[in-house]
Amino acid sequence: MNTRSGLRGWLISPAGLIALCIVVAMAAVLQFSVRAFIPGSMEVGGLTLANFSGLGKSIYLSAFLNTLLLSIETTVCSLLVAYPLAYALVRVRRRLLKSCILIISITPLFLGEIVRTYSWIIVLGNNGFLNTLLRQLGLIEQPLNLMFTHLGVLIALVHVTIPVVVLMLATAISHIDRDYEKAAQSLGAGPVRTFLTVTLPLSMPGIIASITTAFAWTFSAFATPQMIGGGRVPTVSTLVYQLGFSSMNFPLAASLSISGLALTVAALLLLGRATKRLKAIGAH
Repeated sequence: MNTRSGLRGWLISPAGLIALCIVVAMAAVLQFSVRAFIPGSMEVGGLTLANFSGLGKSIYLSAFLNTLLLSIETTVCSLLVAYPLAYALVRVRRRLLKSCILIISITPLFLGEIVRTYSWIIVLGNNGFLNTLLRQLGLIEQPLNLMFTHLGVLIALVHVTIPVVVLMLATAISHIDRDYEKAAQSLGAGPVRTFLTVTLPLSMPGIIASITTAFAWTFSAFATPQMIGGGRVPTVSTLVYQLGFSSMNFPLAASLSISGLALTVAALLLLGRATKRLKAIGAH
């Protein structure tokens, strides 16, 4: 018993220390958010709520709405691409093909976010790989405008999110008892009906976990929107950076961070309520 208690203490202590550091950091951001900004100075003034009242301006509302839209679009696109990959990863019998799918799916995880983003700059640029290929095939005459656009940021974010979604979905699919599918087929259900009525519902826990993770991950993304968007695709994270390190308005940047966190929590709570029926389907 003493050995177990000691081991538990060693495991809990690092997590407790990290949690304490996060709480202290959030407290520091919170106290900055209610301080007055002094132009031309790194010091902050007295207590004020003016930072939060100023977030109703169109530039900030646009950043909130655009971030929310990007998060929803990235989540949906990631699921549509990742589910077939995860299904094939679990159900394919040939080891070589399974290894190829695994390598293709999770390779982005081994690359830094900056490296992945620079790769997409090379692909999406006016003289990049994609535009060059399309022009050589005669499909376009003028290069497609993909850099510094909403679509370009979405493509790069989906690429970043897919590996994590694939792993979550593959875990859920691998835990499905194949006997349920065999029972449905023995009762006359075809492959499509078996998938829609048995496999898909039983994989709902993985789908819900993927939705939550992809949404929160995308909402807090910074490097990809900043580099691919080039400041023309406003998001909460890029606006915080611009306010804090370009304008040196740390109080307003802190208030925007707190508001973004509150919006994320609210969105995830609404998402949790919306997926209650999906959880019930997966439980049965």
